Amino acid sequence: MKKLINLSLVIIGLTTTAFLGGRYIEQAQGTSGADVFHLYNWGDYIDSDLIEQFEEETGYRVVYETFDSNEAMYTKVQQGGTGYDLAIPSEYMIERMIEEDLVVELEHSRIEGLEHIDPDFLDLNFDPGNRYSIPYFWGTLGIAYNEDLLEGFEPESWEDLYRPELADSILMIDGAREVIGIGLQTLGYSLNSRDSSELQQAADQLTELSPNIKALVADEIKMYMIQEEAAIAVTYSGEAADMMWENESIVYILPEEGSNLWFDNMVIPHTVQNEEAAYAFINFMLDPEIAAQNADYIGYSTPNQTAMDYLPEETVEDEQFYPSQDMMDNLEVYEDLGLEYTGIYNDLFLEFKMIK
Repeated sequence: MKKLINLSLVIIGLTTTAFLGGRYIEQAQGTSGADVFHLYNWGDYIDSDLIEQFEEETGYRVVYETFDSNEAMYTKVQQGGTGYDLAIPSEYMIERMIEEDLVVELEHSRIEGLEHIDPDFLDLNFDPGNRYSIPYFWGTLGIAYNEDLLEGFEPESWEDLYRPELADSILMIDGAREVIGIGLQTLGYSLNSRDSSELQQAADQLTELSPNIKALVADEIKMYMIQEEAAIAVTYSGEAADMMWENESIVYILPEEGSNLWFDNMVIPHTVQNEEAAYAFINFMLDPEIAAQNADYIGYSTPNQTAMDYLPEETVEDEQFYPSQDMMDNLEVYEDLGLEYTGIYNDLFLEFKMIK
């Protein structure tokens, strides 16, 4: 599991990141050819040692660029200005990209190691037959809390977040689907509701939660929780795993009303310039030992069943990160809402942010 470092090393790391960022941008703008591989991924979503290993084993030079939301990734790929060879979006966005011909249909004869993937993560509704995508990571949205700061109170549900004693205590992930989803699930509705009445009820419900929200944040949520600047965070399972590694007082739970089960898969965008490199990377990441190293570093759950043999026993037996079937049955996957309802969710979320 990825370990955070002290402040002096963070400063060094930021300097290095700035240097590497300049290198990556320069390469993306001016470098092409059979030896270059353009990877478009979420920030802090792969062990950097694995990028070096991939380069050494294959001879490709990796141009690594990051995005902070599925929507930002979609826009860049749709515009087609950069020749990304491989991207790692989430399930509902993959569904949309398939519909809009923004991803290339895979040649399964060129893929090695798919047999290692747990069948439960194959042939899902957003990509039947995995014609366009290969599993990378999966996880959940839940509640991380510091049991020392809550003095005996242990949240078990989304509804618990509304308790008045939690005023100015909660860090909320900065995302429309996540926040509106909490309002919907608190009321017993689907995360993918397209019912105007239900959505308005969810928005009204969230106004009651607003006094308890300390801040809406993204990547900083880990640091704030580790440093005990808030008692509770609504966050993703992998982020919670990092928090728990650095602060033993932090616990992660899945709310009893249910939550989001998400999948991030590898796809080859229509912008691809180096298919050989894209397939080489897919095969590299399907290797069980590689997948295990990546999962141990990042903290998210691996769909690679064989890789579980290389992970610590306490990791794979932790039901908050590898839920039982009963718990999985209570989780819901985001669907592509279409432009109209995506806009409605975004508008309701913006209204919530303005209240806050």
